Amino acid sequence: MARIRRSDIYASEKEIARANMARRKNNKSSFWANFRTLVMFFVICALAGIAAFELYLSSLPPIKNLEGFKPNIVTQFYSHDGEIIKTFTAYTSTKITLADVPDDFKNALIATEDKNFYTHHGYDLSGLARSTVQNILAGHVVQGASTITQQLARILFLSNEKTFDRKIKEIIIASRIEKTISKDKILEMYMNNVYLGSGAYGVESAAQTYFNKKLKNCTLPELALIAGLPQAPSVYSPFNNMDLAIQRRNQVLTRMYKMKYITEEQYNQAKEAKVHLTSVPRFYTTNKAPYFTDYVMKELEKLGFDETDISQGGYKIVTTLDYKTQEKLNEAILKNLRNYGLTRANQQAAVFSFSPIDGRILAYAGGKDYTQSQYDRVQAIRPAGSAFKPFVYAAALEHGITPNDLIEDAPIKIGDWSPKNYGSRYRGKIPVYTALMVSSNVCAVRLIKEVGIRAVIQTARMLGITTPLEYDYTIALGSNGSKLFELTRAYGAFANGGYVVQPYAIERIETSRGKVVYRAPKTKVSRQLSLKTAAEMTAMLKTVITNGTGRAANIGVPCAGKTGTTDDYKDASFVGYTPNIVTGVWVGNDDNTTTRSIQGGSVPALIWRDVMKVATQKYGKVDFNYPEIKLVPSYLLKQNEKQTKTIESETAIEDGIPVSDTIPQQPVTKPATTPAEAVQNYKRQSQSAPVPTTTETRAPIPQIPMATPESVR
Repeated sequence: MARIRRSDIYASEKEIARANMARRKNNKSSFWANFRTLVMFFVICALAGIAAFELYLSSLPPIKNLEGFKPNIVTQFYSHDGEIIKTFTAYTSTKITLADVPDDFKNALIATEDKNFYTHHGYDLSGLARSTVQNILAGHVVQGASTITQQLARILFLSNEKTFDRKIKEIIIASRIEKTISKDKILEMYMNNVYLGSGAYGVESAAQTYFNKKLKNCTLPELALIAGLPQAPSVYSPFNNMDLAIQRRNQVLTRMYKMKYITEEQYNQAKEAKVHLTSVPRFYTTNKAPYFTDYVMKELEKLGFDETDISQGGYKIVTTLDYKTQEKLNEAILKNLRNYGLTRANQQAAVFSFSPIDGRILAYAGGKDYTQSQYDRVQAIRPAGSAFKPFVYAAALEHGITPNDLIEDAPIKIGDWSPKNYGSRYRGKIPVYTALMVSSNVCAVRLIKEVGIRAVIQTARMLGITTPLEYDYTIALGSNGSKLFELTRAYGAFANGGYVVQPYAIERIETSRGKVVYRAPKTKVSRQLSLKTAAEMTAMLKTVITNGTGRAANIGVPCAGKTGTTDDYKDASFVGYTPNIVTGVWVGNDDNTTTRSIQGGSVPALIWRDVMKVATQKYGKVDFNYPEIKLVPSYLLKQNEKQTKTIESETAIEDGIPVSDTIPQQPVTKPATTPAEAVQNYKRQSQSAPVPTTTETRAPIPQIPMATPESVR
């Protein structure tokens, strides 16, 4: 047998390795060759497609009578009862000829919106490809590719629906526009029809709206600010966000400088210029509920629409607003403020009204005059005063205290803090419901001390109060700020059996062809209080209106509510409800100064009364569908006490309103206990009682529902 040499083995292994390497190299070369062929094939197909598309566009006819064309598609907001409350339309625009447009503005607009405007044929396919790549890499839209001509095509003939189909139509129409009129005429028509925010259609209207000037009299930085608005009028409006408006203006100036439209000196000076807006902006659109429509716009943004979509989309937007109530609300604010001499610009009122059953917003006003101030005070954070006390009482009821338990209305000291009643008036032992009726400060503090600060904060949070609450006993008197929107929403749980309902403003959205692209989903509700607590709170808060500090709000139907006045009369409020409607009212000064004498039981209660008289008409005198809660007269609870007089002979004053403690006599149903005894009994029962078997559970604090449009939006 021949002996195999080691050198022969090594030689054989080398040959095999060389063969494998050669094979791999050939496979790799073959792969890249095939890949290059495939890429070239797709490039050729793309070029052929572009060439065919270009050939098709070149064969399109011009558009007849384009110069005299006026867009007739408008977007309108409707109230729930069919009234048109706002109309977006271009009829309000002020026309301007290109000859009257400053060169700086033309250059700013071209540099920002379409640098190749005078060289392309209405569309820029290379720009479209470039922006597509950028958007794919970013994972969202970061760069647009519409030329000025395409934007004009969209304004005149198309909707703002973000679809590939619409983009193709846009290019086709733009090509036809370019064949019909000159570049200068295209630019002029665009300038006269583009929406620039705050109701301004066209550049001349924008100059008047923002600076109270003609466009030809605007400075370079002012022109640059206007030129930066078309991309996102609502976002970059200086009325809405001055910082973003300045950032956008400076971006426009930078592009002008890079394209050598302005010198370095002009660039530096304009970039540092301050923005001086007109003191009273002009609003050209019909708007019967301006603060409400602003709120609707915010809901639309959450649904994926922007201001340009809405203003030029030709939509019919049906809202939840009850126009008769809104109309009365606008009148009630002005009348009652005027009657009390609150006529200065900083003396304001806000009202928010909604249904605690289904969440529909029925009326909404963030101030008394939208043309003077667009600031929405429904969303402002202001101390609630005594209007916060119901959350303390609700926490106490949830911990076993009852409305008829006795509580000491006498001075109390916690650490260095000694809260006092209004006018330093104290009544001795009184029922819990009477303490709420007369808005006793010391009784509210005794209750929070008994059930704990944490329990009160937890109750407020469960009912939807999201603003910061200090871990401090003073919150019992409403020392922390809250939003009127959230405060009113929270009272809705007392009206609706303990359920919290999220208010909403939009019922449905239809296109100009009647297609429904959004319909409000079924309202989400969550139970946060027991039915018993809601019934007891309502029984107690009814006495505030019939016998207590809120008597000015009495509308002659079953209703409940609470007044609130902060220190030095800086804020006054009234929040009240019927079984079907909850309304909150705030009155105060924007600069947080004293109103001198306005209390929750005066102007706010009177505004509430005027609004609710109209809002509740269709419901009649329907009462709350709650178990009967018997409130025992004070003297019967005290008949075994050594009292020389009964509480019925006393008169209290809170919020500046005389208060009677008399309650119609009813039979005693249980012996009175103190809050401390009630809490101890509740704890003992909770520890010894078996775990109940029930399907009812406490839901988490409700979040604002995000509805999904029915279209592919």
